[in-house]
Amino acid sequence: MGLLTDNAFYDMFAQRALTRCVYGGADIGECLSAVERIGNHPVDIWYQEWLAIADRLAKTGDDCLARHHLVSAREAYLRATTYFHASYMPLFGRPLDPRLTHAFSRECETFQKAARLFSPAIECLEIPFENITLPAYFIKADHSGRPGPTLIHTNGYDSNIQEMYFNHVPAAVRRGYHCLLFDGPGQGRNLIRDDVPMRPDWETVVRPVIDYALTRTEIDPQKMVLAGWSFGGFLAPRAAAFEHRIAALVADPGVWDLGPAMNAVIQTLPLKPDDKANFPHIDPKVFTPIEQAIENNSADPVTRWRLLQRGKWVHHADSLFDYLRIMRDFEVSSVAKHIRCPALIACSEGDPLSQSAPALYEAIQAPKTLLRFTRAEGAGGHCEALARTLYHQRVFDWLDETLGYRFN
Repeated sequence: MGLLTDNAFYDMFAQRALTRCVYGGADIGECLSAVERIGNHPVDIWYQEWLAIADRLAKTGDDCLARHHLVSAREAYLRATTYFHASYMPLFGRPLDPRLTHAFSRECETFQKAARLFSPAIECLEIPFENITLPAYFIKADHSGRPGPTLIHTNGYDSNIQEMYFNHVPAAVRRGYHCLLFDGPGQGRNLIRDDVPMRPDWETVVRPVIDYALTRTEIDPQKMVLAGWSFGGFLAPRAAAFEHRIAALVADPGVWDLGPAMNAVIQTLPLKPDDKANFPHIDPKVFTPIEQAIENNSADPVTRWRLLQRGKWVHHADSLFDYLRIMRDFEVSSVAKHIRCPALIACSEGDPLSQSAPALYEAIQAPKTLLRFTRAEGAGGHCEALARTLYHQRVFDWLDETLGYRFN
């Protein structure tokens, strides 16, 4: 049974919207009313209902702004941002659905309206990277002009910098941490608009972000923290093994090589034992009927979305075989020993990604902490999504102590 609905596919996305209530990104009643109206109707109805709420709130924000109710406008825009995001999540995949691009554009536009209404305003940035730019937000904490500690946050597998704001920034700024959020290849606009796939050498992505951070007089160069959540729990440690200008690393959760995880998936598939043992050195055609079965299995839309819609799109994979093969390139085991800064590795009960957190923890030779979260605390599941305040208390207390920082 799901938290908001018995439809596991819809509940997966609805919960993501609900978790933003803590920091002003949603209202419980708005989420519940959307889910109630959608029921088990097709994805078209899901999209229409969430989009309708988002459009209504965006208009509310415009009306409030016209009458100089700046706080009301900002709050309406922020909630609209969440609902635009929720509307298109089930539409992931190639070819790109025009409804997805429309809702994503509205999400970015609406968040950036809210960004201008903060004091100081949230800065919308473009960080040069190879032949593209990485969209980023810089959010200042109050340090009266003095340099302060900064959380540089890398994203996960299907999120973007708007969603990252709600899950990280308010808690950080309250404690005096500036925040620099960015989307890399395969994330947010880089995937949706520019069609740039994910890549395993994340150190090449983080390097120009750190370069940019060091140009900011607000940022204390001795107190820069690299953090990653969800799949960012792999990406951030991978980058930290090469990037030694950071003072601390946070991985939520810690993620190990993707090869063993893909092998575990392969073991569940109806393949011959020899094909399982010799993957990827087998005939790719043996995966064709398996992929067709997943595509046509209406009883399990979650697996279809994760493997075929999201997975193939994010990596520009042409087939299920190709996706599973590409994922084996995402490796941190060979470089984890090069992480030099103190590292906090989160591990949440009931989160499949957290299963490999102890392996990452053991491989790191720098000072390290394995921080466990449990269901009994309400913090079980992926990225402690339903207990963000508990997560933030523990992580920022650790950062304060690790950096020798006190916010007055």
